[in-house]
Amino acid sequence: MTETPLGDLRVVEMGQLLAGPFCGQLLGDFGAEVIKVEPPGAGDPMREWGREKPHGRSLWWPILARNKKSVTLDLRAAEGQALARRLIAEADVLVENFRPGTLERWGLSPEALWADNPGLVVTRVTGYGQDGPYAPRAGFGSVGEAMGGIRYVTGDPDRPPSRTGISLGDELAGTFAALGTLVALHARRRTGRGQVVDSALYEAVLAMMESLVPEWDIAGYQRERTGSVLPNVAPSNVYPTADGPVLIAANRDTIWRRLAGLMGRPELADDERYATHGARGENADALDDLIAAWTSGWESGPLLRLLHDNGVPAGLIYRARDMLDDPHFRAREAIVRLAHPEFGDFPMQNVFPRLSETPGRVRSPGPELGRHNAEVYGGLLGLAASEIAALVGNGTI
Repeated sequence: MTETPLGDLRVVEMGQLLAGPFCGQLLGDFGAEVIKVEPPGAGDPMREWGREKPHGRSLWWPILARNKKSVTLDLRAAEGQALARRLIAEADVLVENFRPGTLERWGLSPEALWADNPGLVVTRVTGYGQDGPYAPRAGFGSVGEAMGGIRYVTGDPDRPPSRTGISLGDELAGTFAALGTLVALHARRRTGRGQVVDSALYEAVLAMMESLVPEWDIAGYQRERTGSVLPNVAPSNVYPTADGPVLIAANRDTIWRRLAGLMGRPELADDERYATHGARGENADALDDLIAAWTSGWESGPLLRLLHDNGVPAGLIYRARDMLDDPHFRAREAIVRLAHPEFGDFPMQNVFPRLSETPGRVRSPGPELGRHNAEVYGGLLGLAASEIAALVGNGTI
């Protein structure tokens, strides 16, 4: 088996729900030992989240908690905090997504942890960051999406702002947290010291907002909702066929010229209304009408073959069943299947990005609550069986 790139790292993941645990998922995907700390009895609420719950179990949890070890620990109790400090002393990274000040109240501030473990990277995921006037506020991904700018520009222009059908803000914050963690670990190779990685939900969204801020501040242009298109980028839209919509993206000059030829309208490529990127953007509605009139006479399969054979980017709008049936997904193993104790054959998205020499791997689905208590507390920390039993008895684990 190829060595995993992060197989020499130990991560303690604290916190609940999505943003922090998504960071832990990404690190675990590439081999890090991720020890997830959960409240005794209840565990992370993500164990219960998700629309569909066959057998009363979440279909989200096996993905979000994949490759992780679960231990239980009452972080609100003094004995639990002392045990947490011992556990973190053995780690390279602590990932947490509590409100700012929570770790400090528990005696687990970065400074206190660095006294035992100077090289520890403390990755903190919150709604608004560790400082600033909004830092104490509760923050969810939806609020971060709104404040970071993406909600305002998402949806149709004649309707209120919409949202994407996933928890985009949380997952962006988790992704940037993982990136920051790896950068901090790289810096530690030179300095020998850990540092704080501060990932705020709203800033993770803001980081994706392209030139939105200078467009307003310098040019006085306010981006608005534009539905299925981007302003001044044409043709790039969803077009009708006899058996369903097809997305065509031919906004580059050379590609537009090829599309015009396929349409039997090569003269359009030199028409002053459509000859340049800027002109096509100004006349996007009329151009879309021309393309839609052409695509309507096709079925999607033959049309896509024609476009692909002639170098015009195009595709269907996939649902889950389309992904499971697609030969390209299968060839690249974009979706993998694992044995699950309750669901049996369990499909989930594979590790991404793909590394040629040291790829990541999905090794196990999300574990049962406290499944690794004996392994971690007994094996890693050296507690005797009687000590573990006492901690169970008094509710610490």
